[in-house]
Amino acid sequence: MRYYRFDSGGEPRLLGRDGDELIDLTSANPDLRSLSQLLSAAEASGQSLDEAAEQLIGRADPIEIDQLDHDAALPVVPDEVWAAGVTYEISEQAREDESRLPEVYRDVYHSDRPELFFKATSSRTVGPGESIGVRKDSDWNVPEPELAVILYDGSIVGYTIGNDVSSRAIEGENPLYLPQAKIYERCCSIGPCFVPESMIDDPHDLEISMEIRRENEVVFDGITSTAQMVRGCDELVSYLKRSNVIPTITVLLTGTSLVPPDAVSLKPDDVVEIQIESIGTLQNPVISV
Repeated sequence: MRYYRFDSGGEPRLLGRDGDELIDLTSANPDLRSLSQLLSAAEASGQSLDEAAEQLIGRADPIEIDQLDHDAALPVVPDEVWAAGVTYEISEQAREDESRLPEVYRDVYHSDRPELFFKATSSRTVGPGESIGVRKDSDWNVPEPELAVILYDGSIVGYTIGNDVSSRAIEGENPLYLPQAKIYERCCSIGPCFVPESMIDDPHDLEISMEIRRENEVVFDGITSTAQMVRGCDELVSYLKRSNVIPTITVLLTGTSLVPPDAVSLKPDDVVEIQIESIGTLQNPVISV
């Protein structure tokens, strides 16, 4: 079962989808309004997430499936979002090309320790259909489509799609500017749903595609696979937790291998659409922030 969150009129609701059937789990238990609450209930009862949800289905109201297109919100509200960099060879090459210090990225790509950095708070993170932001003080901004790992109490419980929107101009000027290139208003999107770990046979063998549209014209499209990752999800999570107490709900973006050419920079009113096999589609318009 895939899990969605609706946030209509300030009243969040938790929904489950099994095939073409969409169920309002909150209608069966009004105190259950988030994925974290369902995870907590499952943990307390010694059940899996789906087992806890299945106990509610008989009392839950059905929802029209087409409401997902306009009512889905952040599938989880993360306490923190972290990200990994230089986990694909093409990403290492792109960041070498943009930087005045290319050896920095070359060293990280071949080293034992991965690059991990803080990406966003929940207030800087948007969901499906919401606008992602590009910095006004940057003239080279790109989306970065990534498999997002969702952690509950430090353990991987599922996956979603992430977009690590970044300023290549600012980071390329100096690697020490990385926080400014990565962390700002609307710098991250995740969604459209939460997919439990049990539904993904191999997170390192998923097709990822991205399309950037501008005035109904496709200015970039590409396709890749998480099979090209040189570091696994478990390895990245293990480094994230070293000497670092992470919050209950934490999202870790695992890096990208889809890098638009240098001539392509996001502009206001562009639309970015990311698809990951077995998860779904995350679409966001662009605004200047």
